[in-house]
Amino acid sequence: MHPKANHAIGEAQDEETTKLKLSKPLNRFPIEIFDLASSLEHLDLSGTGLSTLPEDFGRLAKLKIAFFSHCRFAVFPRQLAACPELEMVAFRDNQMAEIPEDSLPPRLRWLILTNNRIGSLPRSVGRCWRLQKCMLAGNKLRYLPDEMAACRKLGLLRLSANRVEELPSWLFDLPELAFLSFAGNPCCSSKDGSHDTIPPFSPLPEVSWADLDVYDMLGEGASGVISKGLWNGVDNPQEVAVKLFKGDVTSDGTPADEMRACIAAGSHANLIDPLGRIHGHPHKEGLVMQLVPPHFQTLGRPPSLQSCTRDCFPREETRRLTTRQGLRILQGVAAAACHLHERGVAHGDLYAHNVLYSSEEEEEEGDGHALLGDFGAASVYTTLSSSYHGSRVERLEVLAFAHLVEDVWGVTKPNNLDERERRVATQLAALHRRCSGPVGFERPGFGQIHRQLSEMRQQLVAPCSRRAGVPS
Repeated sequence: MHPKANHAIGEAQDEETTKLKLSKPLNRFPIEIFDLASSLEHLDLSGTGLSTLPEDFGRLAKLKIAFFSHCRFAVFPRQLAACPELEMVAFRDNQMAEIPEDSLPPRLRWLILTNNRIGSLPRSVGRCWRLQKCMLAGNKLRYLPDEMAACRKLGLLRLSANRVEELPSWLFDLPELAFLSFAGNPCCSSKDGSHDTIPPFSPLPEVSWADLDVYDMLGEGASGVISKGLWNGVDNPQEVAVKLFKGDVTSDGTPADEMRACIAAGSHANLIDPLGRIHGHPHKEGLVMQLVPPHFQTLGRPPSLQSCTRDCFPREETRRLTTRQGLRILQGVAAAACHLHERGVAHGDLYAHNVLYSSEEEEEEGDGHALLGDFGAASVYTTLSSSYHGSRVERLEVLAFAHLVEDVWGVTKPNNLDERERRVATQLAALHRRCSGPVGFERPGFGQIHRQLSEMRQQLVAPCSRRAGVPS
């Protein structure tokens, strides 16, 4: 064992530690970790190069989170099933090829197996009744076992960049599945294996890398780096956002599929529009995108280890949305989603943390304008077989929108609502119930959702004519 790893464990023993992270190379599992068994809940050995676990690993009886990403596990270790409290397991980038039956922890909620060589899931995955988040992008899966239909709490599933030929019908019957990605599979390809079925809308223009001046990094995500830039190759040089893809398989899928979805999505007032596709870069692919004005801010924060599939909102939020702002945000996202599904594109990540909204109070017309971004989990589904027509994919994503309705209303000012706002709140609660129903085909489509939200916004500016109660 690396001396620094031994030192780190020794330091942890000085207190009732609940979390331990080691990153130095290890040729064996440090048995000294068992000295922390009475308190250890979070163990991160990512990047250490481990390939096996000791038979008595279950001695870590309080362990809830175990990370072994960027290691060398060729087989999912059976020993994890002996950990009675283990909820979250990560084996990203291990070149793992096999998951034996009965090796998954029984209380598993969050499973990360991104970018491995796994050809099939064990049938015993169906016993993981608490499973909510399953990350399987970048493997060799050809199918999902039917026993997985018993995972009724599954809310997020990443299947992109596998070898799935047909999505199972039970997948669309899962009552809580709201976030699904399946790009880069044979089921998304035409019979000749190509991806040439993007609807015939205007293609993106080519942008020479030589015509771009790039500066000031704006942010970095799983799939790439976004920077501010100047596009000089046009009559009037304009400031833009430049996204350069990393070229690796991300937790959501591949940069190639993200770019394909961006192109298929095209332009819309409530999308962060792609303006061009970069060519001539020496190493990377990329997109030139609309530069979002600085008065836009992110609506939410990504899920935490505790919230799992739901976004987070800080308790100390000092700025809350007005009813008009919240309703306009929801209408804008619904309009964007309607546009996408008309083009056969499922966003796959319809979260508040992927929504930007205008907070420019001085300009009432712009206040609350929403922009939906991040197509890393998007899938173009125009090639799915007829039994999986677009309405099933769309209704699945409507459940994600229901979560967004709940989140937006949760950060909307709850007090001092006037009569019109109370009436709208009642109608919004009814819409939320319809969108969140457990039976997918009973949920409304985004076109209907957008129309209802538009009518609600009109009521806020119409004269108040009758009294209405506050929703219970």
